[in-house]
Amino acid sequence: MSVLYREWVGPPPSWWVLSGLFSLSWLAAIGFYLGPLAGVLALLGAQAVLTALFCGSAIRLRLDGSELRVGRAVLDLAYVADARPLDVDATAHRTGPGADARAHLVLRPYARTAVELRLDDPADPVPYWLVSTRRPVELAAAITAVLGRDHARPAR
Repeated sequence: MSVLYREWVGPPPSWWVLSGLFSLSWLAAIGFYLGPLAGVLALLGAQAVLTALFCGSAIRLRLDGSELRVGRAVLDLAYVADARPLDVDATAHRTGPGADARAHLVLRPYARTAVELRLDDPADPVPYWLVSTRRPVELAAAITAVLGRDHARPAR
């Protein structure tokens, strides 16, 4: 099946710049104490560790005609009632005072907007998924288009 939406939600460029500066500090500190070769190895090691942490914390979103993949989690769209894009303030509310402890949250601190996916599965105690994205309007529109095409639902 074709991919309708794809997004990599990873750290912003500023985090990468800070990681480079952090690694340079290792070059200076270790290089001054143990020599230039040790300093370069420290720089490469620090940057490798930070890159692994950043890439490991990123979320990969993929929507096809029947499911939404959020990292390793898979949500069958047959159980989704609707998708609602959330701006920064709405996301802060839904992750704070307006949160439901039963919700499935896939959030990252560097993505301040999200999409709320309300579920329609009586057997599942999870009322909704809240997923970080940098393009909430586009993701919600893509999911709504799939729901409208494949899952005709009566108005409630």
